[in-house]
Order: sequence, then structure tokens, then C-alpha cells
Amino acid sequence: MKKSIDILHEYWGHKTFRPMQESIINAVLEKNDVLALLPTGGGKSICFQVPAMMMDSICIVISPLIALMKDQIENLSKKGIPALAIYSGMSFLEIKRTLQNAAYGNYKFLYISPERLETKLFQEFLPAINPSLIAIDEAHCISQWGYDFRPSYLKIAALREEIPEVPVIALTASATLTVQNDICEKLLFKKQHKKFQQSFSRPNLSYSVFEPESKQNKLTEIIKQVAGSSIVYCKSRKLTQQISDLLIQHNIHADFYHAGLSNIDRAKKQDDWINNKIQTIVCTNAFGMGIDKPDVRLVVHYNIPETLENYYQEAGRAGRDGKKSYAVLLYDKNEINELDELNELRYPGAEKIKTIYLSLMNHLKIPAGIGEGQMLNFDLAAFAHYFKLNTLEATYGIQALCQEGLVYLTDNALRNATVTFSVNKQVLSDFEKTHPEFETLINALLRSYEGIFDYPVNIHESLLAKNISTPIEKIKEQLSLLHNHQIIDYIKQSEKPQILLLKNRMYTDDFRFDYRSLELRKKQHLERIKAMIGYIKNSNNCRSVIIGNYFNDNEIEVCKFCDNCINSNQHETTEKEFSSIAQKILNDLKVQALNSKKVETIYKDYHPASIWKVIHFLQAEEKILCDNDGFFYLN
Repeated sequence: MKKSIDILHEYWGHKTFRPMQESIINAVLEKNDVLALLPTGGGKSICFQVPAMMMDSICIVISPLIALMKDQIENLSKKGIPALAIYSGMSFLEIKRTLQNAAYGNYKFLYISPERLETKLFQEFLPAINPSLIAIDEAHCISQWGYDFRPSYLKIAALREEIPEVPVIALTASATLTVQNDICEKLLFKKQHKKFQQSFSRPNLSYSVFEPESKQNKLTEIIKQVAGSSIVYCKSRKLTQQISDLLIQHNIHADFYHAGLSNIDRAKKQDDWINNKIQTIVCTNAFGMGIDKPDVRLVVHYNIPETLENYYQEAGRAGRDGKKSYAVLLYDKNEINELDELNELRYPGAEKIKTIYLSLMNHLKIPAGIGEGQMLNFDLAAFAHYFKLNTLEATYGIQALCQEGLVYLTDNALRNATVTFSVNKQVLSDFEKTHPEFETLINALLRSYEGIFDYPVNIHESLLAKNISTPIEKIKEQLSLLHNHQIIDYIKQSEKPQILLLKNRMYTDDFRFDYRSLELRKKQHLERIKAMIGYIKNSNNCRSVIIGNYFNDNEIEVCKFCDNCINSNQHETTEKEFSSIAQKILNDLKVQALNSKKVETIYKDYHPASIWKVIHFLQAEEKILCDNDGFFYLN
């Protein structure tokens, strides 16, 4: 059998593992249950994908986001590794075909959303699928004490009871000690399970917090100081466009991104940023999950994130290539007060939850006593407007219903169009004779999609258009006409969010909800808000150490170049020392560009805090710049 390093090199092209990956893989191969805490960009997927390639049968991967599943499947396909996915919004026939392929085909990975685990169809196929490994991505979602609790994850325990001998690897980038213990308990980990926690230190990432008089001026100043790719996170969709327009006015090549855009627009903006056609993407936290761009030099939070978990994950998208990068948080005092208010809004009271539930059922036109299993398109803005709800109020109310296991709101990842022929081959042949204008498209469908007479198949109108040299608008028009002629059943591409009803609608007088758990989660969330505010207000301790300690990493070392380390009273930089370092740096940069490692080596006679204090000053004065590769050079 090939060794894990051989698999890594053959499919991923790497000659060495990142820290801790090989130990995790070995623990999985020894059939241990494993909890792996690896920071954002730490290579979590390698930890289950490599051992799965060394095992006999398929690996089931449980993931919460459709977009994330699709990204991983696409990446695996590019490596020649066959993978499948089952998620909300697929038809019964699509799901059945996928499960048949998982059970009897030559596939190595089956990605599945957690709410699909307890369906009768999945249960029927599970013995034939016979997985060799279960991988749980975003494992913190199983803990109600986590920052992103999803009750559908609790269904995983039932899967474990069905196949107790199959090892489980749970992966997350951020979990406190309480959440770590809860993950192991909820997943029924065996006593001899293994836990791996990589250091939360990011030695190439400089953290800073500013309370500027003008956020807009500070933002443009920072982006102009740091050359290369950057992300700016904002709290609202409207603000992403406003900030993007502002940056463009300052000759910064920027664009905006949020979940309210069409999938086509989002895909284009994402691709333009990944391929460096634009420098800065201004976005909500809908952006970034599953995106593998190692050369991001700067992440700016224009508003305060709700939790350190969110902040660490989003800031960690900078500098995954190990080169010098920056994570900057901008804030004002009003935002701190708003965080406390948001906690009240995020966890609605009993009457508000009941009102939102009844309004939602009425909006979806679901009578009492029925509805379980129905999947319906859902427009949150229209719902909030019609029932005179604040959009955030509606969002958090529905989120509470999701966490109670009453409904499930899908992320609005694109659902492909599907086609199946509604007639037999003889009728189709007769139709082509009387309607020759459809012959080219019909033949293209028959050539491209096996099984199209038996079940709905996913089609790509753009690929069909390319194959038969026809405009995509014409393809869509002809497909619709064939549907109208009842030759095919054509379900158009959908990009709307959908709500899956997990239980029948309750009668008004029999409404049941676990308010006690909601109150406990509210208290936990308030503690997370306090930790976030504590991080912002702390001007004494190393920011890397603050973050590491929060996640139970008590061996993390002082970083030396966050704003607090640079401003630390542990070392006072004299005016003479400051001038000496500045002049030496400017002189040396006339000869060659320098990266962070060379800087600390060349100027080892000076205190690191003094060196970085000078470098940050020279950047602020625009005397030096930092390029895409983390090298400093004269402006």
C-alpha cells in the first residue's frame, strides 16, 4: 500500500506535510476517533482526504454549507478523485442516483448535509455504502455552546450508533475548551480518542486594532500601504457597496460581494479577485468560506465581529502562504454598545419567536398538522416586509427555529437546472421529424447526459451552448419550448434560498419551544461578546497570545509585531535608536528588498519591537511598501 506521503505528492503535489497533519493521518489510519483543531488555512481537508484515499471504501464527509461541498468536490475532481454530494434541494431521484453511485460506483467521497442523515433513503443505502471513515467538517456546529450551533449536527450520533466500528475525524478551526469537550461527547467518541491542537500562533500575521477619527481615511491609508490582495469585511450588504465605491474613488481596484447578489455575479467577482483582476474585495462574512487563496496580504474588519471565533477565522484568511501579512480591526465606541444590543436581538423572547413561527408558516401557506419534508423557496426580505419585521429580527427568529430543529434554511448556493425526457424514443423521433429546429439540441442532450430518459439529470446550459455553438439565451428558450411541448421536464436553474420543514406545523395552542436552552446560549454568546470587546480594549498584551489563550492554547509565544507588542512598555525605543533603525532600513532598501525574516536577522542587534515600530511608521509615512510576496521596498 502506498504511504500517506506518496498520496500527498501524487494528488496534491506536496512533498511534505504541514505541522501535525501526518500525526493526525496516522491516528485516523489506526482507526482512532480524532478531534483536530487546525487554524484557518492549516490544511484540515488533507487530514481526512489523504487517509480516505488509503482506505478500501468511501469516506462520508458531513458539511454544513452547499457552497463548501461544491468547492471541495470541484477541487477533488480536478485531481482526478471521484466525489459525490447530497444536499437540500435535490430531487428524490437525484438523491437515489447519488446514493446508488456511492454504494456501487468507484467513488472515494460522499459529501452530505447533516439533515439528510436520518432520511429513510439514506438509511436504506448505508449498509451498501459501507463507509471506511466519517469526516465532520466545521465540527463546532454540533455544540450548542459554540458560536454556530446547528441542531442537525446532533443527528450524527445516530449514524455512529448504526456503524460504531467506523472511525470519525472531527475538524474545526476554532473551538474553546468547553466546545471541544462537547464535540467529543456529542459525537460519542471512544475513550481512547485522540485530540490534536495546532498552535493558534500565526507568526507571519500582524494584528492591529485602531479607533480612528475617520474609518474611511484609515482604510484607504492602510490598503495603499500594503500592496497585494486584500479583503475588507463589513457588517451590512449596503456598506460593502459604499466602501467599494469609496476605494474606487481613491484609485484602488475594488469590488463588493454579499449573499444578496446572483450566483453568477458572486462567482465572477470571486474569480476576478482570486485571479488578481481586482485588488480588494469588500464583503460581508458570506465571503471566504472554502476559498483557497494563499497570497492575501491584508484583511481589514471595518466593523467589530461578534466573536473572537469569527474574527480569528476571517482574519486568518491573510497570509496562508506564510509571508508577511496584516489583520486590522477598525472600530468606534458606538459599535461596542451595539454589540450588547445585538445579543438581545439575536436571542428573541418567547412571544417574538412564536409570532415569527406562525408568520413563517402563514407566509409559506402551510396548514396546521402537515408540512414535514416540504422544501419551499424563501425570500427573507419579502417575508420581513410583509409581516412588518426588522430584517435582523426575522433572521435571528428563523435562526432560533432552525436551532430548535423545526426548519432548515439552506444557503443559496446555485442549484443546477435539470432535464428528463417525458416521452419514449419513438415519440421523440416523430417529434424531431415535425420540429427539425430542435434536432441539434435534442441530439446534444442525448450525447451529453446518460440516463436522461430515466431520471432528472443536472445540465449546464452554458456547456450545451458552447458544444453546439448556440447562444445560451437560445438554449434556454428552446428548453422551455420543449418543456411546453411536453417532450422534456425542464426545471430551471434556481439560486433562491429554500426552507426545509423538518416537522409538521404545530397548532397555535400547542406551540412548543425549548426556551431554557435558548437562554443558556444567550448567556454563552454574551460571554463571547465580552471576550471580543476585551480583545479590542486590551492595549497591553500580545494579540496573538490573547487569541491563543481564548482557544486554550496556553503555550503560544509573544508575536513581537502586533500593535500591542510594538507599543509595549517592555522596551522603550529612544529617539536616537529610532532614527538609526529608520536610516539603516532606508539605506539597505536602496540595495535590495527585504522580507520579515531578513529584517530580524540583519537588525538582530536591535529589539524586535523597535524594528517593527519603525517599519510601521515608515509604511504609514508611505516611505516603504510591502509587496505581494511580503517584501518591503522603497516607495
